[in-house]
Amino acid sequence: MIEQSSLPGRRAPRGGLRELVRRGALEVAQRILVAVMVAIALAIAYLILQALWAPESRSARSTPVAATLTPTVTPTATRVPPSPTPTKPPKKVGLVAGHWGYGPGAVCPDGLTEVEINLAIAQLVKAILENQGCEVDILEEFDATLDGYLADALVSIHADSCNVPRASGFKIARVLKSALPEEEDHLVECLREEYQTATGLPFHEHSITYDMREYHAFYEIDSQTPAAIIETGFMAADRDILLNQQDKVAQGIANGIVRFLETESE
Repeated sequence: MIEQSSLPGRRAPRGGLRELVRRGALEVAQRILVAVMVAIALAIAYLILQALWAPESRSARSTPVAATLTPTVTPTATRVPPSPTPTKPPKKVGLVAGHWGYGPGAVCPDGLTEVEINLAIAQLVKAILENQGCEVDILEEFDATLDGYLADALVSIHADSCNVPRASGFKIARVLKSALPEEEDHLVECLREEYQTATGLPFHEHSITYDMREYHAFYEIDSQTPAAIIETGFMAADRDILLNQQDKVAQGIANGIVRFLETESE
């Protein structure tokens, strides 16, 4: 019997070699694929970590620190207010309430006194003039203030007696020897026209007395104060208007004074 081990060895068939080579190649490919997959997994993990941590760090790096800017103050031009228009001082007017502080003046048989008419009218004139912006003084007949009194105008208010029952009308006069003849004539004219318009009473130019033209206050006040005296009416025939329509009487006097003050410089 011949033993198999003593026979010369046989060569492996070619098909088996190829199988070995193929298997080896597959193993290598598998290893490479695993390595690639591991690398990809690591890369993905890295990117995930970057995504989680990077925003904060990038934000910290990329967000600039706001610089504290000191605002530039542009100087604003200061507007200089226009100079106020100088306001003229109020016109000053003196009103003498005839006989006030001295005596009753003319007295009618029924006891009506001139002074009560004069004072009531003076107070009404004062109110009207003050409403027009004037500064007004009511003065007594022999008021100490009359000495050197300086004003834009002075008017002494009186009334005629009851001695001539049928006499009606008013009178106005200024001093005979005037330091301001044109101004005082203008004052008289303004009073005459406005008073006659307001009351309807006639003007008695030819019954103006010497005592009116030489009225004491004309010589006491400052020579630069235009002045006039008015007899507003007769206490008998003109009693109704002097007692019951004093607003007309006062308005006529006030209108004359205002007209004079507004036109005295013309």
